[in-house]
Amino acid sequence: MKFDTPAQNNPVDQLKVVGQPRDRIDGPLKTTGTAMYAYEWHDEVENVAYGCVIGAGIAKGRIVSMNTQAALAAPGVLAVITAENAGKLGKGERNAATLLGGPAIEHYHQAIGLVVAGTFEEACAAAALVEVQYQSEGGDWDLADKKPTVTEPPEDSPDKKVGNFNGAFEAAEVKFDATYTTPDQSHMAMEPHASMADWQGEKLTLWTSNQMIHWCHTDLAKTLNIPEENIHVRSPYIGGGFGGKLFLRSDALLAALGARATKRPVKVMLARPLIPNNTTHRPATIQRVRLGADARGHISAIAHESWNGNLPGGPTETATNQSEFLYAGANRLTGLRLAELDLPEGNAMRAPGEAPGMMVLEIAMDEMAEKLDIDPVEFRILNDTQVDPADPTRPFSRRQLVECLRTGAERFGWQARQAKPAQVRDGQWLVGMGMAAGFRNNLVATSGARVQLDAGGVITVETDMTDIGTGSYTIIAQTAAEMMGVPLEKVVVKLGDSTFPVSAGSGGQWGANTSTSGVYAACVKLREAVANRLGLDAARTEFADGQVKAGGRSLPLADAAANGVICVEDSIEFGDLAEKYQQSTFAGHFVEVGVDCATGEVRVRRMLAVCAAGRILNPKTARSQVIGAMTMGLGAALMEELAVDTRRGLFVNHDMAGYEVPVHADVPEQEVIFLEDTDPISSPMKAKGVGELGICGVSAAIANAIYNATGVRVRDYPITLDKLLNGLPDGV
Repeated sequence: MKFDTPAQNNPVDQLKVVGQPRDRIDGPLKTTGTAMYAYEWHDEVENVAYGCVIGAGIAKGRIVSMNTQAALAAPGVLAVITAENAGKLGKGERNAATLLGGPAIEHYHQAIGLVVAGTFEEACAAAALVEVQYQSEGGDWDLADKKPTVTEPPEDSPDKKVGNFNGAFEAAEVKFDATYTTPDQSHMAMEPHASMADWQGEKLTLWTSNQMIHWCHTDLAKTLNIPEENIHVRSPYIGGGFGGKLFLRSDALLAALGARATKRPVKVMLARPLIPNNTTHRPATIQRVRLGADARGHISAIAHESWNGNLPGGPTETATNQSEFLYAGANRLTGLRLAELDLPEGNAMRAPGEAPGMMVLEIAMDEMAEKLDIDPVEFRILNDTQVDPADPTRPFSRRQLVECLRTGAERFGWQARQAKPAQVRDGQWLVGMGMAAGFRNNLVATSGARVQLDAGGVITVETDMTDIGTGSYTIIAQTAAEMMGVPLEKVVVKLGDSTFPVSAGSGGQWGANTSTSGVYAACVKLREAVANRLGLDAARTEFADGQVKAGGRSLPLADAAANGVICVEDSIEFGDLAEKYQQSTFAGHFVEVGVDCATGEVRVRRMLAVCAAGRILNPKTARSQVIGAMTMGLGAALMEELAVDTRRGLFVNHDMAGYEVPVHADVPEQEVIFLEDTDPISSPMKAKGVGELGICGVSAAIANAIYNATGVRVRDYPITLDKLLNGLPDGV
């Protein structure tokens, strides 16, 4: 199905099932431990062996020698896989570094070997016996040191200029110019990266934890140099991803190599310390924001420039995304700079680009509002725009930022905020309020599905879409139930299998909208097939309550499949509406904090997010996504940081003991409001994503609240108490 004109009224608009707060249909499986994750497929294979990954002990250089004899002689050991005996390997499109290093070492903890044994304990004990001699080389591990040398944008990301920024900034009545930093961050999903591989002749089955089945499938085929049809990838349940499981990683490749060498199924998981150093992470940034405005607060000039580092071939963190669209201003400059660093690969983490970009832009907006003596909410509203600032002929498909901010301010009690910092006390606590806008672009991608009707009236949906804890099973089932006029209990959803039609996958906040649109397209074709089987006019047929009605006739839906299952397949393909309209999602984030007047300890007291993201397909699962994102924003503001040893080139706090993430005690009262909205430009579902919108702006709202509480402005995340202590008000 081609989607190239705005959606009209369609069966989804009935909202009998879609749009309702339904429980997750996969919930009982997960709460009873019967949902099978990548490392848990005990019943499908026998005689399983276990692999232990060996990570490089240097950050850059070469392996001089690798003695595996003691490991091979250890109890239970079946094989030791290295680059020397793995055979000729290719490289997928989506890895900056090779997944099995040697002799060259590109980053610390790069996988350089796998010991396979009968038990996990035997494999780990033997891995400790492998002796590796290295020739270490110096490297670049400090973004701040490299920044002065990077003056040109990447070839694929030229600077974007509108009007004359330099002239307008120079002429502005009020100017603001500041530099901020955000640190390297880790996804830290609950489930580690894990895979199990099994060869049957030339055919490989891989059970893995991966958000994008098609990407994993095609890149694994390229890496192993075998046909795609010889690989079957399965990933029905994923214990969190946040972007860290978008790509093929070393656990999957090494499981396949280990299974091929031993002719046994092999399980491989990455131990927690290997994950930050051997997968991907959100890269650190250094960002400069300049704003120029007249005395009344109208922005005339806005510039946002960002530097980050990566391995050669790694992507740029597009932290200036939101600054192209969020606020008005006739004269604009956004630019990216990418330094080559020898740290592990930087790549997508929840809301790549906008998450770190909004952490900075929304502090700068507050600082500018203070210089102008304008309320921060009103300053943002004053500079709202209903069109793309770079192209006034290109409107937003839907833009409710002002309503998000107004609704949030009223609901949160913003009028009680004291504009002058450090004015409110509650015992030992300095109390402050902060806010920020939220913004995330709405991305769309082709997504397919297969649907079938059987003689029992059951609708089965198959798509390689994944559920990373987001509720994909449920919203896909709701879509099929709405389209075919059956209760939710009559729908079976099967996900995460490379034999199913290719979907958009889970990432970029596009998953919910595009995967359900693919199911919508397939159901449109199924409705036509059912009507034809029953001899009804497909254009006038109504599907409701398990019946098919047209021309005064009403027949059971199941009758259409009485003589055989009806199975159809289709995909949603998006036309050029995204070029004609700017499609984005918006939020208003409001936060109250307390800061201990003696220690500088920060406690977030309450949080509110008001979101405008098209039709909300399931308010219950969507709320869960937003509060999870808000919690990640809290972590980014106050504690999350991969600390870089710039002498040796590694993340030193590379486990869940050293890398701080929010826990229950850190998370306060959280409220989420979804504005009534549909966006017919976005898709036939008239929906957009919310899972990443919920993090965008949260950290800045917390930073702004801390400033309001204490008068201390911190521009370097995370905002730890040592950055507050020296600036706390006297006399407290």
